[in-house]
Amino acid sequence: MDARPWLKNYPKGLPANIDVDKYPNLNAYLKEALEKYAKQPAFYSMGKSLTYGEIDKMAEQLGAYLHSRGLKPGDKVAIMMPNLLQYPIALFACIRAGLVVVNTNPLYTPREMLHQFNDSGVKGIIIVENFASHLQEILGKTEINTILLTSIGEMLGPIKGSVINFVVRSIKRMVPKYDLPNTISFKEALQEGKKFTINSFDDHPDRVVSLQYTGGTTGIAKGAMLTNKNLLANMLQMKACLDTLMKEGEEVTLCPLPLYHIFAFVVNCLAVMSYGSMNVLVVNARDLKSVIKEFKNHKITLISGVNTLFNALLHDKEFQSLDFSHLKLSVGGAMAIQRSVNDRWKEVTGKDLIEGYGMTEASPAVSVNPIDGTGRIGTIGMPIPSTDVRIVDNDGNVLPPGQEGELQVKGPQVMLGYYNQPEETAKVIRDGWLCTGDIGLMEEDGYFRIVDRKKDMILVSGFNVYPNEIEDVVSALPKVLECAAIGVPNERTGERVKLFVVKKDKSLTEDEIMEYCRQNLTQYKLPKEIEFRETLPKSNVGKILRRELREVK
Repeated sequence: MDARPWLKNYPKGLPANIDVDKYPNLNAYLKEALEKYAKQPAFYSMGKSLTYGEIDKMAEQLGAYLHSRGLKPGDKVAIMMPNLLQYPIALFACIRAGLVVVNTNPLYTPREMLHQFNDSGVKGIIIVENFASHLQEILGKTEINTILLTSIGEMLGPIKGSVINFVVRSIKRMVPKYDLPNTISFKEALQEGKKFTINSFDDHPDRVVSLQYTGGTTGIAKGAMLTNKNLLANMLQMKACLDTLMKEGEEVTLCPLPLYHIFAFVVNCLAVMSYGSMNVLVVNARDLKSVIKEFKNHKITLISGVNTLFNALLHDKEFQSLDFSHLKLSVGGAMAIQRSVNDRWKEVTGKDLIEGYGMTEASPAVSVNPIDGTGRIGTIGMPIPSTDVRIVDNDGNVLPPGQEGELQVKGPQVMLGYYNQPEETAKVIRDGWLCTGDIGLMEEDGYFRIVDRKKDMILVSGFNVYPNEIEDVVSALPKVLECAAIGVPNERTGERVKLFVVKKDKSLTEDEIMEYCRQNLTQYKLPKEIEFRETLPKSNVGKILRRELREVK
């Protein structure tokens, strides 16, 4: 059997392999793009744009400032903000200074922040003031000694920025009171950075650039160590796929996905830079009007998103009336694209939704449907260049086309491992193969399908939700005897969380549980349905059987 049967169906111009040594490190790639397109707009947000040259200069200043504060190459720095102009500056500054980026979801509760910061050993943080009160709550329990504070409007100019900050702080009251010691504003840090230079360091291919947190194939959040080589490889793999359609100097990319998510991080902050594309940032993709506004104001050629976003847009009459003549490509990731959504998207925009497959541990892309319109809806396409994918049985034997088994991946984009988790790393990387925990099959011509996901993982709007975490939180309530969480289908979000609870105290109410969950879980992890039961199904050794709960839901 041909080891890579998909190659014969590769679109014309797509290479079987990429040159993984084209750049010695991510900084070399960034330097090339930032200088080549110095005068072109790189990122746009709320009426303000920054050129590649401006981003380059600010990243240098901020990186120098971070070094001046005693942060050394290899130290961890958390970036906690939505899609703002400050994000790419902070990201590139950390990369340039050899600091390890710890992307942090700004919706995290203090409990979730504390776990991630302590597990990674974060020493510095760049955070939007909206979430400063959460940081204040846990700061004394962390190693953080450098805090850069920013605001929603800080980079939008003195007049517009002041107006937006006034509305956010005083009208919408989105900034709870906080008291943090020794902080400096983002702009002040940029100004101070002019006085210093970035210290030299060994920026080798295996240097860890980012700790990207994920539950992996279990529910325990772990930091996937993504190196220069991993991120460069995946960027080049994506670029090889995009080269058949994208043109230098012509692209405008809409970015509704949060840049702290690995999909947008690599696609929007890295891959499209090679074309000098302008990234149009959407601060909050749940605000459909803001997404539609950017479609109206810009000649969008590429949009990356998730099925739930595409579905929501299609149900908006204003979106349906837009001009999509410039749109070249719509890429869906993080969750499966539903056939009905694809069909409707093509009807409205004239273009297919291109579905791919990936995971954080693979930086993230593994496979994608051809972008020339020859792809197959319902599949995850074919492996991207320099990537091998196979289907194996429980004993590790490679299965022929048509047979279901675990999907495994090998390629230069596969992570170095989980940070400080050698045992967990050994479970998922075996002989160089990444064991995804997803069940799939390969068709005769090399297209792959995902048959089932990791057994218990719940996928809410493209975000992984792990029952173990929810159960750990809820079981801490004194009135709860035991509980179990499962995912149930939902038209809007793909899945939603359903919680089963056995009471220890009969006075326990749904409201009590929900209030406790709101204090300890990010919004997308919250149970949307709670069912009280006298008992939960268990195995002969006492393990709660979530499978039976799903079957009788």
